[in-house]
Amino acid sequence: MNKDIVREITPLTQNDCFTIFSRVKNNFNFPLHYHEEYELNLIINAKGAKRIVGDHVEEIDELELVLIGPNLSHAWFTHHCISGEIKEVTIQWHKDLFDEKFLRRNQLSFIRKMFELSSKGIQFSKDAIQNIYPRIETLNQKSGFDSVMALINILHDLSISRNLRTLSESSFNSEVQYNYNSRRIEKAFQYMNKNYDKQIALADLAKLVNMTEVSFSRFIKKRTGISFIDSLNEIRLGHASRILIDTTNSIAEVSYSCGFNNISNFNRLFKKKKNCTPKEFRESFAGTRTFI
Repeated sequence: MNKDIVREITPLTQNDCFTIFSRVKNNFNFPLHYHEEYELNLIINAKGAKRIVGDHVEEIDELELVLIGPNLSHAWFTHHCISGEIKEVTIQWHKDLFDEKFLRRNQLSFIRKMFELSSKGIQFSKDAIQNIYPRIETLNQKSGFDSVMALINILHDLSISRNLRTLSESSFNSEVQYNYNSRRIEKAFQYMNKNYDKQIALADLAKLVNMTEVSFSRFIKKRTGISFIDSLNEIRLGHASRILIDTTNSIAEVSYSCGFNNISNFNRLFKKKKNCTPKEFRESFAGTRTFI
């Protein structure tokens, strides 16, 4: 994790199940940060503010509800928001509050899947927010067992809501583990993540997993939904995003260090994937870095 991003130590103790903060303010002033806990953040009346989750940067609307997984960098910034009354409710809970074996039960399958996706950050739809936010706002009025059950009910209803959207690239967060229910695919992705800065051919991966090139090409497309070269480019762009934030290296240096031998191709792919140039992406993080 980037040493220039604040590692937040939350006030949760091992005896707590979760904590909830509710406040009204006129700006955002907390730097880009990460923590080991899950975080559900509800923001009302902050249209035009900027949200950063991993390598994803976006202006937000009037209603905002995002789930952040453990160790994923995130922050909100005032940006173009002119509201004098921003309401923010933040819920944080330990990553082991829901035991792995507990989550494997059939009745928890939707929550388990949502937690897996939260490693990229999840934005919930406006309809889901309108249904849920009154319950989030009143959560701190409950106590003890009732409050824990209320949180579980909120998480369950969010997990089955429609049109949720993941935010960050999977390769941006080093904590992410690829899980395509295939040891061959996982082995291939581990190899690409380890050697993204080198030349990698389809033949190399096919040999690694004991398949022919044609078979592996079809296999990776079927399991991931994208081709081998697109998978490799996504991994390289994820690492490039991190380097752009972490260093002052030139765009060309970043390009070559991530396995792109053609800077024009790097710029084109980056803009297609991120909707901004590498330079614009780096500038969007300006002023958010804090030394600790």
